[in-house]
Amino acid sequence: MSKNITPALLDEYSGAFHADHANLTARDAVMTNGLNKSCVNHDARRRQTHTFSLTLKQGAVTNQKQSGRCWLFAAMNVMRARIMKKCNLADFELSQNYLLFWDKLEKSNYFLENILDTLDEPTGSRLLDFLLTSPIGDGGQWDMMANLVAKYGVVPKYAMPESAASSSTRELCRVVTELLRGDAAILRKMAAGGADRAALTAEKEKMLGDVYRVLVICLGEPPRTVDFEVRDKDDNFIRDCGLTPRQFYEKYVDMDLSQYISLINAPTADKPFYHRYTVKMLGNVKEGAPVCYLNLPVDELKAAAIAQMKDGEPVWFGCDVGAYSDRDGGLLDPAGYDFENTLQIKLGMTKAERLDYGQSQMTHAMVFQGVNLDDAGKPTRWRVENSWGEDPGQKGYYVMSDAWFDEYMYQVVVNKKYLTGAQRAILDTEVIELNPWDPMGSLA
Repeated sequence: MSKNITPALLDEYSGAFHADHANLTARDAVMTNGLNKSCVNHDARRRQTHTFSLTLKQGAVTNQKQSGRCWLFAAMNVMRARIMKKCNLADFELSQNYLLFWDKLEKSNYFLENILDTLDEPTGSRLLDFLLTSPIGDGGQWDMMANLVAKYGVVPKYAMPESAASSSTRELCRVVTELLRGDAAILRKMAAGGADRAALTAEKEKMLGDVYRVLVICLGEPPRTVDFEVRDKDDNFIRDCGLTPRQFYEKYVDMDLSQYISLINAPTADKPFYHRYTVKMLGNVKEGAPVCYLNLPVDELKAAAIAQMKDGEPVWFGCDVGAYSDRDGGLLDPAGYDFENTLQIKLGMTKAERLDYGQSQMTHAMVFQGVNLDDAGKPTRWRVENSWGEDPGQKGYYVMSDAWFDEYMYQVVVNKKYLTGAQRAILDTEVIELNPWDPMGSLA
């Protein structure tokens, strides 16, 4: 046996390939049409219809465009449902750009504070490399959104509309990332030269002034007050002027975010179920509450999500949207593509193995707006509101098979009142801290 790929081995591979006519048929199909289209399982797709026994009402589908703000869009979609119900509105949208501004500024401060807390780390250390990888990316977590809202409130979309930079954030992120990495180098050089923490903090505050200026130029300046002016479904005019963003949130969204809990399903050996977890150095608002999860078996995530929707409230969730996903058709189903038979391979990783070996993690946040329950009350498919506009799926809505939920769903956020007594008791237990690079530290 050779350690190398030899000509004889290549001849063996080629001979085996050509000996099976199915390989030639698969080659021609895939080279002409692409891998996904050639592996479509139409039988599986016919089973996943866009009909549900429980469906919630919502406004028009939103569109994050070329940005990674799904976590904010999903959260605002949950919140706007409350405003629409409270004020009898046919549609309404909150400003995602407003929270994007504050998230970028807070992440910049969070990053620079982490740099100041790790001055003893040598250049090239795993921790420092991790911090420098993506200091101001678009992604986020539910608890990070909650910290932003608690500090800054929310505003209607018309009060801080989209800009070119908010709708396509790559250029903004690239410039601010370069700025922050340069700032990190300056702070570390100052510290090496003997500067004390007070001097370093003063310099950091000047650096944040540069970030603020860049953000205002690219996104606009957040309003200090807003006038809430809308017409309801009965053509009644509603006007409420001079509200601060926090007053607007408290009066019209009226959602106590401290009561909402992130439930995760991470069935890896290092994260036993029925424990709470946090991730070191994961956050945005420095003084905010840490990101915290309660790890449960997947059926318990389903039960909590269904209970909340039965009370008329949509559910924010995080998943691996790229796995067995048909963007155009709006289908999330592990049976939707038959890669194994087309390619004559075996894809048999468990959910835990996919997490442990880097094959899967949370990449996207969306909202459950319904579920189909069988006669026994068990879910068979889920109605998903996405934030990619109306073109994908069925006018922007996706259908998720229950099997896909099992394999690629990682997080749902529900009010703690939908937890069992035993689950609520865990909320008072000690939180276990995970490494910064743990897969559960991934951002939607």
